[in-house]
Amino acid sequence: MLVFDMTTEQEWNPHHHVEKILGKLGGGDVTIACWEPGQISPYHSHPDATEMYLCLSGGGTMRTPETTIPIVPGGLVVHPPGELHEYANGPARTVLFRVRYGRDMAARHFDWRDNAAFVQSAEDAAYFRANPPIRTEPVTASA
Repeated sequence: MLVFDMTTEQEWNPHHHVEKILGKLGGGDVTIACWEPGQISPYHSHPDATEMYLCLSGGGTMRTPETTIPIVPGGLVVHPPGELHEYANGPARTVLFRVRYGRDMAARHFDWRDNAAFVQSAEDAAYFRANPPIRTEPVTASA
């Protein structure tokens, strides 16, 4: 069993969101992610891992190639392996709880719209040429 106090685990940085791995179990990990207003993740996928986000406070939007949905406290998003996604934080500080599991947690980066210095690696570019972004599961938004 892993137990965490999500209030004391929070860390904030005005220059980029903070992801802190809290623990690892078998083929996965659990993380707290803290977002300042307006911060945006890279547009990325995990070819060999499922990634789930649970919004504890704040909120923003989650984008995939097919849709953009609101993320609100209590909202849970599950990305199957290979689904391209980006989180854009809203106007308030946000805390997300993340669970990843699979053969490999490695991310492939497609773009990063709030990072002018982003340059896609040759390996990531080759991955996306071979695996064009597509929706792999139906999207259901309850928010």
